[in-house]
Amino acid sequence: MTGQACDAIAASSHVIGNETYLRSIGPLLAGKTVIRSAMGQEVDRAQECVALAREHVVSIVSGGDPGVYGMASIVLEVIDRAGTDLRVEIIPGVTAATAAASRVGAPLSGDFAVISLSDLLTPYEVIERRLDLAFSMGVPVVLYNPKSRGRPHHFIAAIAIAERHLPPETPVAMVRNACREGEEVFITTLGCAGDEEARVDMHSTVIIGGDGSRLWRRNDETIQGIITPRGYHRKYVY
Repeated sequence: MTGQACDAIAASSHVIGNETYLRSIGPLLAGKTVIRSAMGQEVDRAQECVALAREHVVSIVSGGDPGVYGMASIVLEVIDRAGTDLRVEIIPGVTAATAAASRVGAPLSGDFAVISLSDLLTPYEVIERRLDLAFSMGVPVVLYNPKSRGRPHHFIAAIAIAERHLPPETPVAMVRNACREGEEVFITTLGCAGDEEARVDMHSTVIIGGDGSRLWRRNDETIQGIITPRGYHRKYVY
């Protein structure tokens, strides 16, 4: 969370969100009217937020960044369709991609792509096409929602698509609960990533390196992280 997000919650009388996210900010909710909901109730949550905001200061919370796979878009859609004139402020958060990247070095130093493997709102054939195009560009690709009980094979399918375009030694990072309690970090290569799928779930962010990405090792050859050079070596001596 950012300090700005904490300040927004402090200034609110009502806080609405998914139970999982509300649980993680429990100390900030004292004295607030708290409205909890579950996954799949995003539209209802947004509508209730808009209705309450006519008379109260309301915060609706998301994991990561509300504007990146979060609640900002559906709240704005509800406001727009209702023709309601409300003051809205979107508070940016730390995205899962950059949070995970911070735990494994500098894998996203330049251009990169982010693709969710969840097909709840996006048809799977569209996801496959986007993956193929993203990996063909040679930039690092970040996978959100890589595997769940309802779609256990999407991660392996994504790895197979990556292997069409990238060599097996391409570095891959699997970060679970980035910057949160229970954080787990594992670094491997594309050729071995399929064997490590048990490490991946809905709390994981997977970073697959691009053309120039390489493993960052200590002097004793222990893997320290991942580096994707930005291109300074082509202009400067260092």
